[in-house]
Amino acid sequence: MRFPGLAKSPSWLGSAGAISATTLTLLSACDGTLPNLRGGSEGGTASGFELQFWVGSALGEFCTQAAQQFNAQKPKLATGEAFYLSCREQGSGDLVEAIVAQGQQFQAGILPVDDPQLPSLISVDGDVYYNQLIYRLGQVFPGQTLVPPITDAPLLAHSPMVFMTPAPLAPGLAKTPDLYKALVTAQTHQDLDPASPPQPIYFVHTAPNRSNSGLQTLIAQFASVSGKAPETLTLADVTAAQGQVKQIQGKITRYGISTRSLATAMVDNGPFWASVGSVYESAVIEANSGLAPGQTRYTAVYPAATYTSSMRGIGLQAPWVSATEQAAADQVLAFFQEPSVQAIATNLGLRPGVPGVPLGPKFGPEFGVNPQATYDSYRPPTPEVAEAMIQAWEQEAKKPSQVVVVVDSSGSMEGNKLPAVQSTLQNYIAALGPQDRIALIDFDNLIREPVLADSTPEGQSQGLGFISNLQADGETYLYDAVLTARNWLQQNRRPDAINAVLVLTDGQDSGSSLTLEALQGELQKSGFSSDERIAFFTIGYGEEGAFDAAALEQIANLNEGYYRKGDPATITQLMQDLQLEF
Repeated sequence: MRFPGLAKSPSWLGSAGAISATTLTLLSACDGTLPNLRGGSEGGTASGFELQFWVGSALGEFCTQAAQQFNAQKPKLATGEAFYLSCREQGSGDLVEAIVAQGQQFQAGILPVDDPQLPSLISVDGDVYYNQLIYRLGQVFPGQTLVPPITDAPLLAHSPMVFMTPAPLAPGLAKTPDLYKALVTAQTHQDLDPASPPQPIYFVHTAPNRSNSGLQTLIAQFASVSGKAPETLTLADVTAAQGQVKQIQGKITRYGISTRSLATAMVDNGPFWASVGSVYESAVIEANSGLAPGQTRYTAVYPAATYTSSMRGIGLQAPWVSATEQAAADQVLAFFQEPSVQAIATNLGLRPGVPGVPLGPKFGPEFGVNPQATYDSYRPPTPEVAEAMIQAWEQEAKKPSQVVVVVDSSGSMEGNKLPAVQSTLQNYIAALGPQDRIALIDFDNLIREPVLADSTPEGQSQGLGFISNLQADGETYLYDAVLTARNWLQQNRRPDAINAVLVLTDGQDSGSSLTLEALQGELQKSGFSSDERIAFFTIGYGEEGAFDAAALEQIANLNEGYYRKGDPATITQLMQDLQLEF
């Protein structure tokens, strides 16, 4: 199909998601990240319509490099119509939700058959979310088959789920027959293996409601403590096992939406931040590829049974998919399966989707992996059971969190800045789960008392009252406000929870009694080298240069968090992603 003019951007893409109406959309997912366009028109030299391929962090660089080669061939359909390929990133859970929402809009007549928002080819990052997609679309289109069987979707690449750990701790993990079952009770690495040091176990994995690797990890935990294969698990098994899964989750340092970023954070922050991570094998290779001199090498420990994380191309058999879309999608998928293109994947640490393609040079002990690793490959549970696991995690098993949200309400927040923040905070508070508590502090040249909010009706009301009372006025006592938040969290710390401070400011400090150096000295006392383990996350809001990005980055990095830049157009998505860390 060709579409004259410009397409209206889908609401779930946000302002960054506007695309040409001549776009044919291909969607893929892996880890949740903000959609990011890469590859594409090669500096404007490509011609024809744009073909978007949405991939997650595991496939992002593979897609980008493959797209460059594909576009260099100046691809055309059999009709002679030219097109070019670009790549985007989106999370598996988010992607399934988006496709289902689009299907519902199509069924309701809101989206016409030729609307470019409707995808023609998709690829979720594993067979678990593949099954979820079939199930969810089957509810929207009962009696119709919009998604082909898994066996009909070509495999583009795969990467098994492994335990990432510092090389000195790997032998102890490798000796443990069933690590998840052991993590129910083990508190230190010496509990797993007497020859290992008495170091506390700190665990990380991504959020299962947004990330494929997180969902696969959660399913593996339920399977382990139940003593059953995932495909045989029942709803009753989920209920019976959630208490033991909660004990495993109690060792979490933090969650997140990106497997790659968690693996990188493990290397940057060291084993007293996280000593074990459930990640893709490719993430271990990538983390070891960028080691600085003196940094510890990490090792992939392969469970006896794990998920393969199959990344497949899925052609939708939907009423809105045209012959033109099918032809373009088929051409791209055929190209991605060529041996020379598969070699791009293996050079990046992904295992090939096509038999006979040799592994790349990074598959070896130097990069922490075993090219000959063997394991039993898990199959997905039923979609109903997978959804029950996610719900059990959100409502019961997830590690609790206590976060102090520090909001700059100084005079520079006037205009459209403050309303955008108020709307974002309203969404943030509404999304709080039963395990989450937040304390809201707003500041200018005054630092006001914390307002507590949670998921209860009373907590929601208090949070909305805080939002309504925000007014832009005064100066920016940033450093004093940050220390006030830390001090409150020290006094009200929850030992069983993720304790963190989230700072949102649009300006530079003006008038604090503390200097940045004095603040840093104070924050070090409550970092991950202490028992308090209070993380800091910072957002510079508004125009670049209006806030002190370097200071915000120093505050975050000092206590193993991170800094991000936001503006009225991106702040909602940014805060949604940050909320998944906790």
